[in-house]
Amino acid sequence: MAAGRLPPAALSLRQFLRRQQVLQLYRKILRAIRDVPAEADRRYLKDWAREEFRRNKDATEEDAIGMMITQGNMQLQELQRTLKLAKS
Repeated sequence: MAAGRLPPAALSLRQFLRRQQVLQLYRKILRAIRDVPAEADRRYLKDWAREEFRRNKDATEEDAIGMMITQGNMQLQELQRTLKLAKS
């Protein structure tokens, strides 16, 4: 490969940053799920999260990805609020 050339599959800076946002959201969701007390619920939520991310892994439209990240963050906040209420 010539110096200064990127491989054809290289991500643009915007795509790279979006990818990091998606991975960060996925990790936060999985960490929140760890706090779910019931094993069956934990397993269900983990499978749900994995399936949602897998189902949308081929999305390429920037606006759609942004909306999915926003929706995922809202669902994460709702899960965290529910867990907080359950503990109190």
